[in-house]
Amino acid sequence: MNLNQWFEKGLTAEQYIAGMSVNKAAMNQILEQFSLSSEERERLAPLKGKGLKVIALSEDWCGDALLNNPILLKIADEIDMDVRFLLRDQNLELMDQYLTNGTSRAIPIYIFINKDGEEQAVWGPRAKHLQDLVDQERSKLPAQDDPDFTDKQKAMYKNLVKSYQVEDKLWHAVANSICDKLIG
Repeated sequence: MNLNQWFEKGLTAEQYIAGMSVNKAAMNQILEQFSLSSEERERLAPLKGKGLKVIALSEDWCGDALLNNPILLKIADEIDMDVRFLLRDQNLELMDQYLTNGTSRAIPIYIFINKDGEEQAVWGPRAKHLQDLVDQERSKLPAQDDPDFTDKQKAMYKNLVKSYQVEDKLWHAVANSICDKLIG
C-alpha cells in the first residue's frame, strides 16, 4: 500500500479517542489544557492550507502517545492538517518501515505526507528534550539484575507519565520538536 492508502485506512481522531480504553482521560486533559504559543503559531503559519496529512502510528496504552498525540492534534488544527491514527500492533507492515534506531517499534511515529501521498517528514517517538529526561531517569535505576529493578522502573515510568500530564514546558518541548521537523 502507498502512504495515501495507509492514511485512508486510519481512524479519525474522534474514532481513535472514542476507542481508547487506557490513558483516555489523561490524554483529553492535555488536549483541553494545551495551547500553542504565539511563537509556535507563527512558525506553523507557512504550513497552513498546504494540504499536509499525517499518519499517526499509536496505541492508547503508550505513555509517549498520551503526551504527544494531543500536541499533534493541536498542531493539526492550527494548520488544517488531516490526521489519521493507525494502531501499531494491527499495522506492523507499516510500523516496520519506521523503526526507531532500525530495531524498535517505539511509538508514536508521525508520518507527514503531502496531498499526493509523498512523505514530507517523520517524527517520533519522543522530542529530544523528553528523550534526555527519560535517559536521565533511567540512569538512576539499579542494574537490571537487581531485585528492585522492575519495581523501580515501573515507579519511574509512572512518575514520568504524571509529569507528562501537568508540565506545560514538556508540552511545548514536544510542540517545538514537531515544528522543527515539519518546518525543516
